[in-house]
Amino acid sequence: MTGHVPVMLEEVLATLQPRAGARYLDATFGGGGYARAILDAADCTLWALDRDPDAIARGAAMAASYPARLHLVHARFGDMLDALTERGIESLDGVVMDLGVSSFQIDQAERGFSFRADGPLDMRMDRSGPSAADLVNTLGERELSSIIAEFGEERHARRVARSIVRERAAEPIVTTARLAEIVRASVPRDPSGIDGATRSFQALRIAVNDELGEIERGLEQAMRLLAPGGRLVVVAFHSLEDRLVKRAMVAAAGRGGHASRHDPASLLPRGEADFTLLTQRALRPGDEETASNSRARSARLRAIERRVTPQGLPS
Repeated sequence: MTGHVPVMLEEVLATLQPRAGARYLDATFGGGGYARAILDAADCTLWALDRDPDAIARGAAMAASYPARLHLVHARFGDMLDALTERGIESLDGVVMDLGVSSFQIDQAERGFSFRADGPLDMRMDRSGPSAADLVNTLGERELSSIIAEFGEERHARRVARSIVRERAAEPIVTTARLAEIVRASVPRDPSGIDGATRSFQALRIAVNDELGEIERGLEQAMRLLAPGGRLVVVAFHSLEDRLVKRAMVAAAGRGGHASRHDPASLLPRGEADFTLLTQRALRPGDEETASNSRARSARLRAIERRVTPQGLPS
């Protein structure tokens, strides 16, 4: 599949450790890179979700080449529990989540995710609900500023929002090129070379798709679905995503903060955690991969495993 290079593939497989007869979930099918590698690594069964109908359609040929082993489902990973239980799947031996936007979505100008080529200001992963153009042309200045600051970590969010509101009064902002031009004119040049529109585009994409809410729901449901010894492997691409992943995994492994000594709860015995961290610190891609694939540079891999009790049951 051209245009799609799965990030940290070797590290994902080494951490997931696919085995024959097991059941896995690729919660973010995308171009199918992880799915194909998992199916080739072991004679296992794989369920694959994607909220983008285009991804599911692209995967039809691949599913045909793995009959009865690859099952594609059009669903958000934040709804994985319902999507799988409806199909009789109540537990999994492993889950892989590759967060953020796919290379296919970025490369298709008509999807409106990128400012590298002009296209309609859309950014909807599942082609439903309000688009980025709807947000840009209807939200108030304060709300726009809040989105850009929180989800894009843009220091000049107020200035960007003010420019958007001013410019849309003259003419609605409906293309990626026009929005990028407005944003670039509102922020100083970044000495690192990062395009001035990058953070604002990221912020709008996250808001349009409720990406952080989806991640929180997806992580919680993935952990619920894991069988004893099952592993969750997550690749994140920016600090907001990685922060959520780290927080959820650390809490599940019982590494969260302890109760205050003044709190009566501190007198209660602490139970053994249900999960064990497989990555004490996030894994990073190697130099060779980052040199050949620029999209891998910001990747962070974290993983967790459900403990196995002596009886083989979850703790």
